[in-house]
Amino acid sequence: MSEPEPEHPYRMTISLNVLNHLGLNLYSSIPAVLGEAVANSYDADASRVDITINSEAGTITISDDGTGMDKDDINKKYLWIGYRRRENEPESTPKYHRDVMGRKGIGKLSLFSIAKVVEIHTVKATEDEKTKEMKIEKNGFRMDVDKIKLAMVPQTKEADSQPKEGDHNSEAKEANHQEANYHPDPIPIDQTVVKGTTIKLSSLKYTSIYETSLRRRLARRFTVIGEEKHFSVYVNGSPITLEDRGYFKKLEYLWYYGPATYESKCAKLKKSFPRSGDIGYENYSVTGWIGSVENSGELREDKENLNKVLVLARGKIVEEDMLDQFSEGGVYSKYLVAELDADFIDLTSKEDITTTSRQRIFEDDPRYQALRNWLWGELKEIQSKWTELRRETGEQKALESDTVKAWFGQLSKDNQSYAKKMFGKINAEAIGSDEKIRELFKYGVIAFQSLAYREKITELENLHPNDLEAFSKLFSELDEIEGVLYRQIVEERLRVIDALEKKVGKNDLEKVIQKHLFDHLWLLDASWERATDAEPVMEKRMKTAFAAIDAKLTKAERASRLDIKYKVSSGKHIIVELKRAERPLHNYEITKQVQKYNAAIEKLLEKAAKDSGTTPEPFEIVVVIGKSLVEWPESRKQDVAALKAYNARIVEYLQLIRGAQSGYKEYFDKKSKASEMLTLIKKLEEE
Repeated sequence: MSEPEPEHPYRMTISLNVLNHLGLNLYSSIPAVLGEAVANSYDADASRVDITINSEAGTITISDDGTGMDKDDINKKYLWIGYRRRENEPESTPKYHRDVMGRKGIGKLSLFSIAKVVEIHTVKATEDEKTKEMKIEKNGFRMDVDKIKLAMVPQTKEADSQPKEGDHNSEAKEANHQEANYHPDPIPIDQTVVKGTTIKLSSLKYTSIYETSLRRRLARRFTVIGEEKHFSVYVNGSPITLEDRGYFKKLEYLWYYGPATYESKCAKLKKSFPRSGDIGYENYSVTGWIGSVENSGELREDKENLNKVLVLARGKIVEEDMLDQFSEGGVYSKYLVAELDADFIDLTSKEDITTTSRQRIFEDDPRYQALRNWLWGELKEIQSKWTELRRETGEQKALESDTVKAWFGQLSKDNQSYAKKMFGKINAEAIGSDEKIRELFKYGVIAFQSLAYREKITELENLHPNDLEAFSKLFSELDEIEGVLYRQIVEERLRVIDALEKKVGKNDLEKVIQKHLFDHLWLLDASWERATDAEPVMEKRMKTAFAAIDAKLTKAERASRLDIKYKVSSGKHIIVELKRAERPLHNYEITKQVQKYNAAIEKLLEKAAKDSGTTPEPFEIVVVIGKSLVEWPESRKQDVAALKAYNARIVEYLQLIRGAQSGYKEYFDKKSKASEMLTLIKKLEEE
């Protein structure tokens, strides 16, 4: 006769559906999961938490010196999924009188997001009511995800027929919704645990754990870590400090709500401003700070974007980024980082409005709406002040360059006033690093000087410093200065024109045009200066279309062609076909081919526009010929008009060469004036 099965000391009641949604898939990052464990330690009145990462063993251990758990605590609280501590126990802790962070009773399941096996070792000391002696109870148990899943599946079949992971039979589906009892395995208590609770995670789902990153991200998830709060957290023996959050050493300006707690931590701080945290709703208020950095690039580190407004309640993060709630296009917002403590978001007496993972807040709640409206008002105030401050420091920053300082010194007082405004605008509206700002100052000096030549300095007001294309467009209109900004391009342009001058003979004509024209489409149209190759999909489609057209050409038509090229310039698709210089061509031949190109391109661009939900992009077909058409000059006017209807035009080789020579004659004439600007830009670049 078999002996009765011994009673299990521990029991967890859970469904597979709950395990999947609130455990295995609740979090996606190690800091978020360990943050839940740290919060539990805080609620257990711990004064110290140690997180130990053993990469060789593949384990993470979290130990605290809190109150620990006895068997009743384990079964009736810890293993009771959904146990609501705030409804069943005092809201504040007995020793440090802390406002309890836990609320939903599911945080412990998050451990299974990163580990398959969780071991708990816990020691609790309680005072005997009668004898007043301290009673020590030690417990240890292990939870295994695979065993929990197995406990969730109906045990009516042989083990080898149990539903495997991923099965969708009716029993497996039913098991997802049925509750079942899972009994963690009792294990001997780790004798090194003399107080509090130790959690050991093994069979980790992550192979790479970076201590520096973990320390920084844990520091940012809490505002209660530190000796002054009687709550210290250590990672591999080293304490997490305020400096680990990494914000304060970067801040240039600070707006703070409540006590000026962080000013002394901000080594680069230039100015700080006290603000009211009253959100204008039921006497609720915010504490914390909003800060701005000098360069927006400082908010990007280790692939993490710090350009966020974090919202915390009871010292723990509840909203990862409130800044993304606003369609804010202002430049200033790219320089912001903030921590706002809003305890009214997590009031026990009010409805719980945090999401299951406690990383977002339900947006329809009036508390959240009031916070959002208050924050929007603060952002607008900060935008105004920040812009003013950045404009004030623009001149100082620009004149750090000796070349700019020397240039500024030789300006008239009126022009210095305009230059100061320009420097301020660049510093207040540009986004980027110091190098980017210095580059924009350089462009500003060039733009200022070129406008001064034209007596149009007031046009600086219309230029946005972050829009380099605006500067480029301006320079392209100021032909006497074009060589300054793009001197490398222009020097190459001069060499191309010089080559055309030397090789205008018929024997060299085709070779020169084929190479130079395709490499330098600006010879055909000045606006095509920066033509680029098309994106691969469209390039492939165009080649397929050209091949289909070529297949239908006659032998004579194919012989008349030299080459064909497809490029894109400023959103315009360009098809250029070169005809052999010596071949006589008729107008009907050209029209026939152009019609085919037109139909093919229109079809491709319409399809691309439909796929992307946009309007078809423009295109142009250019046919370059060596001789006038046989029917010219009699039908030239009519032929040009007919081709225009198909977005096409004809250019003659010699006409092309003469046009390039003529078009740049004025540039050659003004070369000496441009050399003055070349000297200035050279000094700026050397510096």
